[in-house]
Amino acid sequence: MNILTSPPLAPLLARLFDEAAAFSPADIPGLAALPADERNRLMRSKTEYLDLYGRLKDVALPVSRETGVLLYMLARARRARTIVEFGTSFGISTLHLAAALRENGGGRLITCEFEPSKVTRARANLTAGGLADLVEIREGDALQTLSADLPESIDLLLLDGAKALYGDILGLVEPYLAPGAFIVADNADYSPEYLARVREPANGYMSIPFAAEVELSMRVG
Repeated sequence: MNILTSPPLAPLLARLFDEAAAFSPADIPGLAALPADERNRLMRSKTEYLDLYGRLKDVALPVSRETGVLLYMLARARRARTIVEFGTSFGISTLHLAAALRENGGGRLITCEFEPSKVTRARANLTAGGLADLVEIREGDALQTLSADLPESIDLLLLDGAKALYGDILGLVEPYLAPGAFIVADNADYSPEYLARVREPANGYMSIPFAAEVELSMRVG
């Protein structure tokens, strides 16, 4: 048994995943009516993403259950002590990462979210999971909140916010990535520039698609 598979975290995560599955972006008036190509354009836009994600303030937008376990396993295997997350939402992925930190003996998880109502819900979930003391939530535009006061060495980076900003966020965090640090990008297909960057060995990464939704990269240079 471990923290991830034991109370209070295991039943909390099961409930959060079930709630997320019961309410999808397709249920939101005005968003469901958008053609698929228009939704895809908004996902890739650096200027209109705030409008899109503003419509999703009541939607959890979590990683998959499998990706959550992957995050936990990577952080444990890496013996991570410092983690940065782009996109907190309701804190589901945050809980997986913080659980790994706890079992690694402690550490610091910096996560960011621009929607205040989601910050409130994430804080409540982290408290319910007994992991709030490990997590610093930075509220606001991640391009600002992650531009300063980062740890000198970062062991793992999760990208799960506005897809169009993946490359920009990587640029902010990259100087602090430790050799061998993992970068997990959820739904990275919406960020072709990011994929081109991490898949080019000359840029100091090894990178592979993992399952259907994730790009898994490692800092090697």
